[in-house]
Amino acid sequence: MTPDPADRLAPEARPLVDAIAAAFPDLGGTVTDAAEARRILAAAPDSPFPAPVVGAIEDRAIPGPPGAPAIPVRVYLPEPDAAAGPRPVVVFFHGGGWVICDLDSHDHTARALCRDAGAVVVSVDYRLAPEAPFPAAVEDAYAAVCWVADHARELGADPGALTVAGDSAGGNLAAVVAQIARDEDGPDIACQVLVYPATDARQKSGSFEANAEGYFLTAAHCGWFREQYLGADGDPAHPHVSPLLAENLAGLPAAHLVTAGCDPLCDEGRAYGKALRDAGVAVTEGHFPRMFHGFFGFPELLEDSRQALAGAAEAIANTACHRKNSGDLGGGAG
Repeated sequence: MTPDPADRLAPEARPLVDAIAAAFPDLGGTVTDAAEARRILAAAPDSPFPAPVVGAIEDRAIPGPPGAPAIPVRVYLPEPDAAAGPRPVVVFFHGGGWVICDLDSHDHTARALCRDAGAVVVSVDYRLAPEAPFPAAVEDAYAAVCWVADHARELGADPGALTVAGDSAGGNLAAVVAQIARDEDGPDIACQVLVYPATDARQKSGSFEANAEGYFLTAAHCGWFREQYLGADGDPAHPHVSPLLAENLAGLPAAHLVTAGCDPLCDEGRAYGKALRDAGVAVTEGHFPRMFHGFFGFPELLEDSRQALAGAAEAIANTACHRKNSGDLGGGAG
């Protein structure tokens, strides 16, 4: 079949996008119930690729926000290294529009970050909408960051090398929590790794229109996710929903962004990077013009995904390297 000359997606990504889209629930169309969407996803085949190898994994529960239930988390420890000192630590928030996905759906990504960055990774199973709408996910995310900061040393990690990270809705939570931590005087966050983050829930950017269909994540999906998360009366311009719209971005931790050109969220992710730079925040970005929303999860198949993962892992590892170079830690840092 002759490729469509108007298709901006990389040729090696097109079969993957089509396969994912065919298996994904028609959110906002024939599928409007969140529980049904989760059942469809749960029935999908597991990844055929072996899971990245890490040192150890533990499922546990940590205290939730006041009056809320405990938060399930999955802790990933890197393989032992006698030469390594305290490791960087990552609090990771999975994507899924604040409605779908969980610890298992993003297990390979959390493992890969643990392995490639030599970091302790704490993946957070925050409450999902619509059963627990905004701000429940934000409250869980901040509670998890506070817990990890307080318990980093017992996890073998350096609390001064703390990163918040996530993809899509998880990137949104990481960005929002970084703002909350600054405003609440802690915990101190060294880095935020935002993988195609949702930063502007008004959903009016040029890429939102240009990439509305044909690249897996659609405008209809995004509208449905927002409806589940905010409800009928929610404010999409609230800065804890749309971190791009916060009045003040100065004083936030250094950021590493990953964006994809064939993604409805591309422009708002890049706009957030620019706004951070304009506010004096150090920003690095891996922009992949011919990739799609979700590509970060396929390093076995896509060279751009491997590059994006390497950039994210480097940003995380550098939090410990900078501590070592400044003399804040005795001995080597992982």
